[in-house]
Amino acid sequence: MTQASEPSPAQPATAETTPPRVTRARQVRLVGLTVTLAVLAAALIPIVLAFGPPTRDELLEQAGLKGRQQLLIGVKDDQPGISQRFPNNVWKGFDVDIAYMIAGYLGFDRSQVRFLPIESEDRARRQARDGDGFVTVDLVIASYSITKQREEEGAVFSAPYLYTEQSVITLDSVGEAEQVSSLEDLSGKTVCTLTTSTSAQRLREAGAKPIGRNRISDCVQMLYDGKVYAVTTDAAILAGFVTGDRPDDDGQRFPVELRGVKPLRHWDIGSSAQERWGVNTGSNGALRDLVDLALYASAEDEENSTWEHAYDANLRWQQRYNLPQSVAEQRQPEPRKVEVRQWPWERIALPAPAHPGSPPAPARRADRAAWRGRGRRSSGC
Repeated sequence: MTQASEPSPAQPATAETTPPRVTRARQVRLVGLTVTLAVLAAALIPIVLAFGPPTRDELLEQAGLKGRQQLLIGVKDDQPGISQRFPNNVWKGFDVDIAYMIAGYLGFDRSQVRFLPIESEDRARRQARDGDGFVTVDLVIASYSITKQREEEGAVFSAPYLYTEQSVITLDSVGEAEQVSSLEDLSGKTVCTLTTSTSAQRLREAGAKPIGRNRISDCVQMLYDGKVYAVTTDAAILAGFVTGDRPDDDGQRFPVELRGVKPLRHWDIGSSAQERWGVNTGSNGALRDLVDLALYASAEDEENSTWEHAYDANLRWQQRYNLPQSVAEQRQPEPRKVEVRQWPWERIALPAPAHPGSPPAPARRADRAAWRGRGRRSSGC
C-alpha cells in the first residue's frame, strides 16, 4: 500500500462555539432579571417596613427604653428564696434572678437595675416605695399570680414564668391528729393569708377564720407568736420560711429574719389551682412583647440555661425540706411567641449579649423534665 493510499490521521473535533448573538441575548436576560428583582425588593421593603412586625430595636423605642440608664423593678423584700432584701441593699431570690435575666434582654446591665419593695395591694398599679414616697416602676416581678380579676383591675401580664400551687404551713409541733390535707381541716381555726388574695373567701367557705395581712412575713410572725394556727399562700413562697436557715449543698442560705423562729411543717392541701406567676408590664404593649421575647429566648434557646440556674439556686435545693408539698414545677412554662422582623443579616429573636456584671452561665444545663401541676382553683397570691 502506497503512502498516498494510507488514511489521514484523525483530526481533533472542533468545539462547538456559541454564536456571539446568543451570548449577548443571555446577558441581556440576566441583566433584566437582576433589575426586576431589584425593583421588586425596592417595592417590597417599604411594604414590610410599614405593615410587617417591628424589630426588637423598634420595640425598645416604642417601650421608651432607648437611652434609659436605669430600669425600675418592683419586687417583694420579705420572701426567702423568692425575693429578699439583705443588708447593704443586696437582693436575692428566684424573682430577682428572673428580673436580671429580663433586664439583660432589654439591654440593662445589673448595675442599671434598681429594685424597689412593693406591697401586694400596689402591684396592679405598679406603685413601689421609694424612701418616703411612691414611684411607678417599669416592671412588677413579685410572685404575682395571673388572674382575670387582676387583669380587670389594670394589670397587664406577660406569659407565666413559674408554676406553683397553694399550700398551708403550720408549726411543726402540731400532732398527727391535726394534719392538714384540705382547707376544711382548718375549720374553726384562725388562718393568716395575704389581704389581696382570694384565699380569704375560700377559708370562710371552709369554716376557717381568715386574717389578712399585706406582707406574708407578718403572717409567719403571727404563726411563730401563736396568734394564728396556720398560714396559706403559694407553696414557692412558703417554702423559704419552712427551709429557714438550713443551707444547700454549697452552703447558700436564705435566713428568715423574724423573731422567735420555730420549725414549720408544709402541707399539701390538694385543692388549689395551678398558680401562674407573671410580670406586670402595665399598658405598654411593646414592653410586654419584649418581656415575652426574653422569656421565649430563655425557654427555646438550648444554650440559655438562666431560668434553670435560677430554679436550682433558689427553689430546687429547698424541696427536700418541704416534702410532701412540691415547691414549684421544675420546668419553665410555655412562652408566648412574639413575631419580630428579622432580616437574614439580623438576629433579632436571639437574646441580647451578656452584660458586664451578669451572673455567669452554669456549667451544665438542668434537666427540663418536670411534673405537671394538677388542675386546681386559683388562690391568686
